[in-house]
Amino acid sequence: MKILVINCGSSSLKYQLIDMDDESVIAKGLCERIGIDGSKLTHQPAGKDKFVVEKAMPNHTVAIELVMDALQDPEHGVIKSTEEIAAVGHRVLHAGTTYSESIIVNEDVKRVIRECFDLGPLHNPANLMGIEACEAAMPGKPNVAVWDTGFGMAMPEKAYLYAIPREYYEKYSIRRYGFHGTSHMFVSGEAIKFGGLDPEKAKVIVCHLGNGASVSASIGGRCVDTSMGLTPLEGLIMGTRSGDIDPAVVQFICNKEGKDVNEVLNILNKKSGVLGMSGGISSDFRDIENAKKEGNHLAEVALDAFIYRVAKYIGAYTAAMNGVDAIAFTAGVGENDKAGRKAICDYLGYLGVKIDDAANDVRGKNAVISAPDSKVKVMLIPTNEELAIARETKRLI
Repeated sequence: MKILVINCGSSSLKYQLIDMDDESVIAKGLCERIGIDGSKLTHQPAGKDKFVVEKAMPNHTVAIELVMDALQDPEHGVIKSTEEIAAVGHRVLHAGTTYSESIIVNEDVKRVIRECFDLGPLHNPANLMGIEACEAAMPGKPNVAVWDTGFGMAMPEKAYLYAIPREYYEKYSIRRYGFHGTSHMFVSGEAIKFGGLDPEKAKVIVCHLGNGASVSASIGGRCVDTSMGLTPLEGLIMGTRSGDIDPAVVQFICNKEGKDVNEVLNILNKKSGVLGMSGGISSDFRDIENAKKEGNHLAEVALDAFIYRVAKYIGAYTAAMNGVDAIAFTAGVGENDKAGRKAICDYLGYLGVKIDDAANDVRGKNAVISAPDSKVKVMLIPTNEELAIARETKRLI
C-alpha cells in the first residue's frame, strides 16, 4: 500500500510517498515559493538524484499537479499512475474542539478546518487548499486529516483550561491545545517501544527541540500536558518566539513604544526567542553556539536560558505525572546537539538521571544515551511526522 503524505504551508508544500508494506520512503520533495515569483519543485526519488522543476505555481492546486507529474515522470517518477496511491494523509494544524482524532475528510471536516482559520491563520487555509487540490487531482481518493493539535486534546481540563472568564472558552474555544502533536505522538510511542517500557503505564517526557520547541508529558502514549498553548507562542524559549512571559509585558511595550497589540505579538513571535535575547545574532541555535564559543555573553545567556527553561518543564512534568520513566530528545536541536542534551540533563540529578558521554556522542538515530545505572532512561528518538501521518492514514482506510 502506497500513501502520499502532504504538509502544506502558506507558500510551501512538502510531500512523501511511503510504501506502508515496509514503511520505506519511495520519493519525497518540496514545492517552494507557491504564489511567489521563482517557485520550484525539488523531487527526490529514493536512490536517485534530485530532480528540479522551475515552474510558476500560482496556487497549491498547480503545485499538487506538478507533484503528481513528478511522481509519474517517465525518467524520475516512481509510479505509473495515481491509481497506485491508496490515500493521501494531510497534516492539518487545527480543528478547534470539534475533532481530536484523525479522520477521513468529508464536507464537515472541511467546514471545521475553514471555521478554524482564525486559530491557525497561517496553516489552516494552506492545509485546506492542499486537501482540495488533492481532491481535484485524484477524484474519489480518500484524504485523511491528521490534526497537529490532536495529541494535546487528550489533556485533562486542569491542564488545558486558562484561568480566564469561562465565557471566553465557551464562546471562542480559548484553551491550551498544544502543537507538534504528530511529532510528540510518534516519539512518545517509539520511546516506549525502543525503551522496552510498559505501553499502558509508561511515563514519558518528549523534548521536541528545534527552531520551534515544545515539551510534552504522556502516560501510556496519552498526553497529560504539553508546553504550547492556544498558539505555538507559549512554553519554551525558541528561535524567534519568546515562550512564556508575563502578559502585562505586552501592554507595557505597547504603552512605551506606541505600538498596538498586533505589532507586539509579531515581535514576540518573530523577533524574540534566542534571536532577541542574543541581540539579533541569529535564530539558528548553531550560530548562537558559535557566538558563545567566541565569547559573546549575550549568546551564552540565550543558550543558558533555553536549556534552563527545558529543564524546568521536565521538572514540572515529572511532578505532574508523579514520576518519569523516560525522557526523549527529538527534532533538529534535540537530535543533533549532544552538548545541549547533556546540559539539560545536568539539571536532573535529583531524578537520578545520568548521561553516558560516549553513548550521547550520537545524532540522527534511536539511541539510549543514559548510563546503565541511571534511574530514568534518556533517549534520542528522531521524529518522523510523515510516517506518523501515513500510519494514521493507513489505520483509517
